[in-house]
Amino acid sequence: MSRPSSALDINSYDVRTNSARPVLTRTWCVAALALICCALWGSAIPCIKIGYGLLGIQDGDVPSEFLFAGVRFMLAGAIALAAATITRHRLPRVSRAGWPLVIRLSLAQTIVQYAFFYIGVSNASGVRGSIVNAMNTFLCVLVAALVFRQERLTARKVLGCAVGFAGVVIVNLTGGDSGGAVTLTGEGFILIAAISYAVSSALIHAYSQREDPVALSGYQFVLGGAVLTLAGAALGGNLPRLTPAGIAMVLYLACVSGVAYSLWSILLKYNPTSRVAIFGFMNPVFGVVLSSILLGEGASLPWLQTAFALVLIALGIVIVNRPEGDAAPSPSAERAG
Repeated sequence: MSRPSSALDINSYDVRTNSARPVLTRTWCVAALALICCALWGSAIPCIKIGYGLLGIQDGDVPSEFLFAGVRFMLAGAIALAAATITRHRLPRVSRAGWPLVIRLSLAQTIVQYAFFYIGVSNASGVRGSIVNAMNTFLCVLVAALVFRQERLTARKVLGCAVGFAGVVIVNLTGGDSGGAVTLTGEGFILIAAISYAVSSALIHAYSQREDPVALSGYQFVLGGAVLTLAGAALGGNLPRLTPAGIAMVLYLACVSGVAYSLWSILLKYNPTSRVAIFGFMNPVFGVVLSSILLGEGASLPWLQTAFALVLIALGIVIVNRPEGDAAPSPSAERAG
């Protein structure tokens, strides 16, 4: 039975006309969509803090943070699936064989990553935690090349990641709290979360060759969010103040995750992991700038330092995305040819 098509139904469009894939592999398109994702994720950092205040969640209340994250991600999955249903006129689906992929992706991208991340953030200094978390971009390149063998690890990619990471270090050296000892449950847990994120990026790249990336993202969010919600509730978490403003913030954060991860998954389907992941170094830049604006900290932001960091990160992105004549084609490109 034929199904309705849509200009936004990227998988259908690629199969029938072989036109969507080249557009999604062009540098300007990758950069535009990736930067939209990073801006959304950057806005999530201050909005989560604002949401905690609106909902009455105290600092260090990990069970309530789990509950908050779980509700957010369940809604994110539902929003992503609903939006795709409206544009495609059908509910995104995965095959029967695809459900184990959804479960594995949910474990890596939502359950393990955010469980360790929230605990780690509660026990780590702000500066070191941000820097360790930014290693997930470098780890994405290493995991994709050395573990999953999805692409070659070249000196150019390593150099680009190193330059971008230097920018992340600079943007985080803003005089914040960097004291105290490094701990397993602090910086160690954030590193585990970063590794989990890197694994999830490689899994998305591999699994989206077989399944709809939007469906994978939506269903894994619903599953992972449900697990985090149940874990938070079982550990005694709660949302003390349910105000209209607090509910609106949760809905916004759900939209952030649903839109950003869906776009990111589509980019990973059609591009090497390193080409997309390198833009992740922009997350802390957007986070610092938007935090300064939304949290009223603009006067304390070292703008010159931030601008220099942005230059380094942009240089790293250019280095990694510079055309390479002997670059191996992505799996999707090989099949399309």
